[in-house]
Order: sequence, then C-alpha cells, then structure tokens
Amino acid sequence: MKVSKADRYMLRGVSSAKEDVHNAIKHIDKGLFPKAFCKLVPEEPASKSGISVGRSVAAKAADKVKGAEEFCVLMHADGAGTKSSLAYAYWRETGDMSVWDGIAQDAIVMNTDDLLCVGITDNIYLSSTIGRNKNLIPAEVISRLISGAEKFGKRMEKFGVHLISTGGETADVGDLVRTIIVDSTVYAKIRREDVIDNARIKAGDVIVALASDGKASYEKEYNGGMGSNGLTSARHDVFAKYLAKKYPETFDPQVPKSLIYSGSRKLTEIEPETGLTYGKLVLSPTRTYAPIVKEVLDKYRGKVDGMIHCTGGAQTKILHFIDNLRVVKDNLFPVPVLFRTIQHESKTEWREMYKVFNMGHRMEFYVPEEIADGIIDIAGKYKVKAQVIGHVEKMSAACSGKNAAGGKSFGAEVIIKGEHGTYSYK
Repeated sequence: MKVSKADRYMLRGVSSAKEDVHNAIKHIDKGLFPKAFCKLVPEEPASKSGISVGRSVAAKAADKVKGAEEFCVLMHADGAGTKSSLAYAYWRETGDMSVWDGIAQDAIVMNTDDLLCVGITDNIYLSSTIGRNKNLIPAEVISRLISGAEKFGKRMEKFGVHLISTGGETADVGDLVRTIIVDSTVYAKIRREDVIDNARIKAGDVIVALASDGKASYEKEYNGGMGSNGLTSARHDVFAKYLAKKYPETFDPQVPKSLIYSGSRKLTEIEPETGLTYGKLVLSPTRTYAPIVKEVLDKYRGKVDGMIHCTGGAQTKILHFIDNLRVVKDNLFPVPVLFRTIQHESKTEWREMYKVFNMGHRMEFYVPEEIADGIIDIAGKYKVKAQVIGHVEKMSAACSGKNAAGGKSFGAEVIIKGEHGTYSYK
C-alpha cells in the first residue's frame, strides 16, 4: 500500500510545518511586536495585579531615569532536534567525534539566527540543556559538545558577535531519551526602536536571500545546507536499512518498518559532487548568518522591513508573519545536491519539498530594492551566495474568519516558481 508523504510524517511522529503546535499557541499573547519573528516582552513586565514584579519602587524609578523603558527582552529556546540521532550513528560507525561539534553549533544557531531576525546581533546569553542515555553516551561526548559550543562562541567573537555562556544542565534521562538530545536557551535585550518588525513588510519590497549551501569564509568545509529541520525525514529517506539493525536505538520502534531507513545510501558512501560522505553532507552544521546580518544591520537597520529564518515550514515560513500580502519567489537558487538527493530517494513531490526543507536558502531580508545590491555585496565578502529571489505584492483581503486577536483574518500567499514547477501556498 502506497503511503502519502503526509502520512509518512505522521507515522514517523513528525509534521512538516507543526500545524498542531501553531494551533495550540494561536491564542497566546504575541508580545510587543506580534509580527516579529520572535516574541519580545517589556523589560519590566507587570503582574496580573498591575504591580511590576521583583524590584523595589526606587530601583524601577532609577531605571526609568536611565531609559530602561525603551528596551524589551527576549528569551528563546530551540535545539538540534533529531539530528543528534544521526550524529550518534555516524560517530558509532566511524569514531569521528567532530560530528558533536556540529551538533553543539546546531543547537546554538537555531536560536541565534532566529534572534537575528528581530535585530539582535550581539550580547546573547546562552544556556545549554543536554539529555542523554548514559548507557550509550559517554562523558567524552558531553565534553566534546561543551567544548564545541565554546569554540563556536570564540569564532563568533571575531565578528563582533558575543555569546555569553551561563552554564546549563546535563541530565541522565535514559528512560526518556534513546540516545541524546541537545537544546539551548538564549536571552537578549534590545531597544524597541531597533527591533526588526515583520509588520513593516509591504508590497514593493524585494526578497534578498542568503544561500544555505557552499563554503562561507568562516566555515571549515562545504556545507550541504541542511540546517536542523526535516532531519527525521531526511535520515530515514536517504540512508539504508542496515542502520536499523546496527543502531536500533536511533529510531522509534513504533514506526512502521517500511519507513525506517528506507533509502539506499550508506553513511560513509561518498557523494560525488561534494566529495563528502552522505553522512557528513546531511550532518553539515547549521550555518549561522550572524557575521553577515550584523554587518547588514549596522549599515541598513532602519531600511530592513522584515527578516525570516526559513526553519519549520521552510519556504512557506513567511505565511505566519504577513496579512493581505502575496510573496512571489520566482528567482530561487538552483536546488543543492543534498535536497536533490532527498527528493530522489524519497520521491517526495517538489511542492512538499519546499514546505519541509529550505531548498537552498535559509535567511531572507524583505527590503526596498535600493539596498538589495548592498546586502548582496556584504554577503559576498563572506563567500556566501546572495541574490534577489522574489518580491512582495498586495493581495485582496479575504475576510474568512477570525485571527488570534479576534479581528478579521486577511489573506496571505506564497508562490514558488522554481525549476521543478509553480506552487501556491496559503
């Protein structure tokens, strides 16, 4: 019996765009800037009684004189997801400890590059949470994760992006975690006037995208562009059944056998276009765009109307942040070899691929056309491909219900015009 891609996701315990999660949080307050990529809250939130929490009246008055009310704060959490399961298999198969450096970077960048989208590029406080099965994950792996995070922070310091480590938690939770899960939480502060608010995205803006593949000047080797989204599908669709027998701890035994490592590739098999093993290609560390975005915002902050990190939902992510607008992406990068491989192995429809995987770019600037070339030039300094991949159009309002605030909901649409077809998402 043929299983649809949506059913494949469900049977593997994942979803392409986390529709149920978005539905669960749709009535939750969205903070000071409801359309911003991350939730921002006042630096001094009030309690339900209307009394500010935790500090004396005198201290609050002093802060008011200093202008503290001009700031807002953000606390954000994310992680490497099921990518750590593939790293575990690769490490067991090859003894290559460097994959854990990548997982440490994944857990950080999935946070920091979300923060970039609201305009935060420096002084980010970082705490890590690691849950492991101690019977399978020895101390040297934990040590490598911690040192990997520290090394990544040192690399970013060279570009004026300071990550302040505040410690974290490592828990032995073998009853809950089959191998290891690596997450991070970040905290930062920003002036309200400096926030990048996607509510400013407007018809006439162009979209400048930063490529996810290639080798940036601050990377050690070619990056396949995977990021840390879609890994459950990617690893089971690309890699062969032998992994199920060798490493049964890397998957949920409740998943139907036909969907477990149903591809044809071996972890150590060489991918001919890049010279990397397929394992390392999929495990490419999530690229940070922090050095590029910091320089762009130092020059153009007041002219950037919006920014999107194409994570869950991939090329349709923007739909969560616009009303009454149509986003047309009609000049995309060529699809990198990694995503072509996933599609070939899984036979996933191209329409669905753009909802699950970034397909070649993971960061988008929504800006006036006049500054597009400047952003592209800055990215080029870091050896990252950048180009105008589309534009924003006005769309007729479709009053089809209520939005999260109880008002009218407006239409929003993404149109993908790529090398494999034209697709509409609403």
